[in-house]
Amino acid sequence: MLTVMALSAFSCSEPDLVMNDGLNAQADGLYGLNKNGYNGGEGDQYTDFGENPFINASEDPVSTFGIDADGASYANMRGYESDGYRIPPEAVRVEEFINYFNYDYPDPSSENVSINSETAVCPWNTEHYLLRIGLKGKELNGDRPPANFVFLIDVSGSMSGEDKIGVLKSGFKRLAEQLTENDRVAIVTYSGSVSVALEPVNGSETEQIKKAIDKLTAGGSTAGGAAMEMAYEIATDNYIEGGNNRIVLGTDGDFNVGVSSTEALIEMVQDFRELGVFLTICGVGHGNLNESMMEQVANKGDGSYEYIDNGDQIYKVFVQEYDKFFTVAKDAKIQLTFDPVFVDSYRLIGYENRVLEDAEFENDTVDAGEIGASQTITALYQVVPRSRPSGSFGKLEFRYKIPGQDQSRMLTHSLNNNRDEFLVSSENMRFAASLAGFGMLLKNSEYNGDAGYEQVKEWASNARSYDPFGFREEYIELIDRVKNLD
Repeated sequence: MLTVMALSAFSCSEPDLVMNDGLNAQADGLYGLNKNGYNGGEGDQYTDFGENPFINASEDPVSTFGIDADGASYANMRGYESDGYRIPPEAVRVEEFINYFNYDYPDPSSENVSINSETAVCPWNTEHYLLRIGLKGKELNGDRPPANFVFLIDVSGSMSGEDKIGVLKSGFKRLAEQLTENDRVAIVTYSGSVSVALEPVNGSETEQIKKAIDKLTAGGSTAGGAAMEMAYEIATDNYIEGGNNRIVLGTDGDFNVGVSSTEALIEMVQDFRELGVFLTICGVGHGNLNESMMEQVANKGDGSYEYIDNGDQIYKVFVQEYDKFFTVAKDAKIQLTFDPVFVDSYRLIGYENRVLEDAEFENDTVDAGEIGASQTITALYQVVPRSRPSGSFGKLEFRYKIPGQDQSRMLTHSLNNNRDEFLVSSENMRFAASLAGFGMLLKNSEYNGDAGYEQVKEWASNARSYDPFGFREEYIELIDRVKNLD
């Protein structure tokens, strides 16, 4: 099924839609024309959700949010850097920087998700602590359910270029190579009109699928809403009971014909998700990227949002982490109750567009986040302690649904209150803290304290023994390049 995250209530004031103005940015010396001929960020649209504030634990001890397994914001940032542009602060979602990476978390035993936690001194404010919460979805161990995929590919004029239609064609061919005779796939394309480029075929027909993808060219306007309706219709007509029924949409989000507003698209995907069809959206390119729409629609479609900036990212999403397309936990949400005896205040780092009302935690009709097989999820809280040097920060409860079930399961977890010095905390903590600090620097956060580029690089450099795909090493090298841009 599709992997989409939950976008529910907002923790801050009404979020602002931000369109990067290439002309003003150029005047400020931030952007210029790149090799593709557009101003970096000009026309790209983001929603600025602000930052979660510190909350007084005596007045409001309960914090509730839907998990977020996306990593698109990090890949998007890397795309800006590779083209030599400063990163727009509103494009940075800190939780997606953290969750781009894999962590060395224990596998679940009896449940579909495992939970672990850790506390350590906060490295950018040593008067505070960091509380790390880690989740991991169960592994498939080669027992993948059959997949029913619909590749929905934007071939409108705005998609021309190797960084858009070119990178998508490569990505979908990579995905086609993962399919077996137990799977089926169809291809729908859209520009000014909608077309079925490939009627549903067996997943073992790899060459036929790849030939259909190779024929795609970009040109025309963008009837994205009508195309999504057709894709959902094909997905439901070929629905596999107990299978992974998923639409994978590749686009820059520039829908300009028919149903095109974010609100209308969200309403559409909400209707179809009730039928058990999931949605994954892969964004590409800059200069015309409607990231605001794609991230929110993916959240509401029981799926995920990925940003594809290069060939390595194609390989990561469609090969190395292919099992993430198979959801093992739906509507996953966390509720943490802080103990005011030991906690003065707390701040959830990131997840601004995932915050839920406390009463929504037990409401199984409320949409929340999805966790894929083998996927790790990390959340950090910055905690201001009271004067007592020990004692539990609080209790954690976790709810999720097994795919195909309507009633959630609740797990409880005793928080680890070891309160280590940061330098002797786990690599999981130190690496996650580095990414949180890095993201806050790029957001110009008021909460980044003593964090600087040299500090976040040092924290990550000492936390890379677990690096199965080399992503941590790449991040450490990226820090210096971003520092030079800044």
